[in-house]
Amino acid sequence: MNNIGVLLGEKIPRLKIRENLPLSTCTSFRTGGCAQVGAYPETTEELGELLTVCKREGVPFYILGNGTNVLAPDEGYEGVIILTSGLKTIEADENTCIVKAGAGALLSSLAIECAKKSLTGLEFARGIPGSVGGAVVMNAGAYGGEVKDSLMGVKVMSEDGMQVFEMTCDELELGYRHSVIPERKLVVLEATFKLAKGEQESIYAMMDELGAKRREKQPLEFPSAGSTFKRPEGYFAGKLIEDAGLKGFSVGGAQVSQKHAGFVINTGTATSSDIARLIEAVRKKVFENSGVRLETEVRFIGTGK
Repeated sequence: MNNIGVLLGEKIPRLKIRENLPLSTCTSFRTGGCAQVGAYPETTEELGELLTVCKREGVPFYILGNGTNVLAPDEGYEGVIILTSGLKTIEADENTCIVKAGAGALLSSLAIECAKKSLTGLEFARGIPGSVGGAVVMNAGAYGGEVKDSLMGVKVMSEDGMQVFEMTCDELELGYRHSVIPERKLVVLEATFKLAKGEQESIYAMMDELGAKRREKQPLEFPSAGSTFKRPEGYFAGKLIEDAGLKGFSVGGAQVSQKHAGFVINTGTATSSDIARLIEAVRKKVFENSGVRLETEVRFIGTGK
């Protein structure tokens, strides 16, 4: 696998690649070693070619959006990290209220574009730092809103790059931080939303209000992956963690935020190992204290978790 960059350069000459990509530069935790190769497809055709080559040649790969909900291994990644940031088109029709966004488009950019067209329904997404593709995969949400509330459907690609097809919202089986995308090993290419006409001033006011709440309650000054744990039914993860006496608890440079116990943060010197060990320590202590098993929202690159 030492010549992955050469292989990709020969098979897809126009594809932008970077060898020895530091994963700390493309994940919000700001930790992790280097990937052998980072690849930046700029069209769905390039992405399809890339996936086909990787599958045919037995090259491991991982699809990465804005890297805001993942933990990269300290030892790096032997394979290709495929970054979808080039697939970032946004088309908003203020007459039909239909909005199409590429998988690599930022949710925040999507929310702002909709506000410019006086389209309401995605105000909650303004402060979510992830990409559209990642948001669909996990049915991202905040402050009472979720992607599934306005999502009509998606265009996806098979992981071998050979098939492209549409899926309806029902077919995605969207639930709390869940879709069938990972189970079916599909890659999101584009999402279509149906919004409603609104008052531009009210839309911006709502986004400002939610942004102020986020800044007040969340440790945005530190690298993190947002809410570390899913909300257990009938409970709040942050409250369970705080009740277990873990607010401020740390492992190496990783810490349970003093500001919001539902966030694990990198205080500046954390490794991915520190963060992973802290997460497991929190899960164990919370279960001992309350009998509730916390599940992580964070995905672990290269482990299948």
